[in-house]
Amino acid sequence: MFNAIIIDRDDSGQSVSLRQVDEAQLPEGDVLIDVSYSTLNFKDGLAITGKAPVVRKFPMVPGIDLVGTVRESGHADWKAGDHVVLNGWGVGEAHWGGLAQLARLKGEWLVPLPAAFTPAQAMAIGTAGYTAALSVDALLRHGVTPADGEVLVTGATGGVGSVAIALLKKAGFTVAAATGKADEADYLHSLGATTILDRAELSAPGKPMQNERWGAVVDAVGSHTLANAVAQTRYRGAVAACGLAQGRDFPATVMPFILRGVALLGVDSVMAPMAPRLAAWARLARDLDPASLGLIAREIGLGEAIAAAGELMDGRIRGRVVVDVNR
Repeated sequence: MFNAIIIDRDDSGQSVSLRQVDEAQLPEGDVLIDVSYSTLNFKDGLAITGKAPVVRKFPMVPGIDLVGTVRESGHADWKAGDHVVLNGWGVGEAHWGGLAQLARLKGEWLVPLPAAFTPAQAMAIGTAGYTAALSVDALLRHGVTPADGEVLVTGATGGVGSVAIALLKKAGFTVAAATGKADEADYLHSLGATTILDRAELSAPGKPMQNERWGAVVDAVGSHTLANAVAQTRYRGAVAACGLAQGRDFPATVMPFILRGVALLGVDSVMAPMAPRLAAWARLARDLDPASLGLIAREIGLGEAIAAAGELMDGRIRGRVVVDVNR
């Protein structure tokens, strides 16, 4: 038996509880993992609170991230005792996820835990930080350089935004952070942001073409924020879009794309192939100071995760939430 958060649904609606589960109930997979830590991401918050139809089958163990130690393996790449990380692949949505003490997964979904990080630090990064690294990689592949001007990061106090600021600063960029939390300015400056913007400057409907301001953008918000960021991006700049905290709509025109040559780069972290996954984790291991993770993350026990998911959806959490599944 092991402890897990279980989301279930019946005619009366969705229910979520922490309960004991028999190992025989685990889904199919060729690697059995003793989970050390998981996290709470925006998608986990949606799943646990039921605010969006994220979960595709019931019952479900949420948690799109995990780090742990291989107990048993039928996959050629892994053996008992290996330390592994999981991000995405529909885990926590269609396949039981990381908010449990045990997980059975496909070996092809796993990456090795980078030596630079402890298990808890890897989850302080989690899918949010890994997505931030994919976004920075996308901008750099497009050819964006610090000489192109300030880079805007939206949703700056969230997990993606926090890590993106730190990575961009390390890469030599000047960073502007957009946030609705004015009292977090010191936190954002400590990560490497130079300019702090009120998110209200970007979150309302705006003109399709605005004054050129940003050399590039990492946007985790979507909707009007993304549309305004694109409208303010400089000639031949690039916008990496990786989230939809404000909304999934994109109320914009084609004008910035055809008059300024702005590039909109979609960033998918869920089904990304192995090569960009490994490159993103290599960037994190090289460029992210593990000491900064103490600023970004706080740790809770598995029994606190359900309440924390509600706080996350209410916008009352900054940075990352690491879940110790064994307490």
